[in-house]
Amino acid sequence: MAQRLAVNDIDPAAYEAVLAMERYVRNSGLDKPLYELIKIRASQLNGCAFCLDMHHRDARTGGEDQRRLDVLSAWPEATELYTARERAALALTEAVTRIGENGVPDDVWSEATRHFDGAGMVELLMAIATINVWNRLAVSTHQQLPDLSAT
Repeated sequence: MAQRLAVNDIDPAAYEAVLAMERYVRNSGLDKPLYELIKIRASQLNGCAFCLDMHHRDARTGGEDQRRLDVLSAWPEATELYTARERAALALTEAVTRIGENGVPDDVWSEATRHFDGAGMVELLMAIATINVWNRLAVSTHQQLPDLSAT
């Protein structure tokens, strides 16, 4: 499948707007391993090969356990591998990513607020929103996987 267009090549300011969201999240108080799990789970739901490729590599480089990555798509069945805080964040990630189906159910929101204060909830929502923007850009444009043989 050929890439349809490269947003950054056509309109660098549009690309920069999404990068600004990414910088906000990266510099927020959200811990990096959790952010990688959020990015991977949303990318699984959105079917984004480009982001899955990137964020699996980033997570492994950051020291994430391969087993946790392997079963992330079935995280509710592997509760022993993820903390209660991570499970709350993953449930919110799924609800926000699939927001058109049922909104964000009260029980999912309540569980997330048990583990994240107001600022943490903003950071979490921004993280989920940001990866969803990246996914939508990459999937709609058929963004190509990088050639790793050159590295």
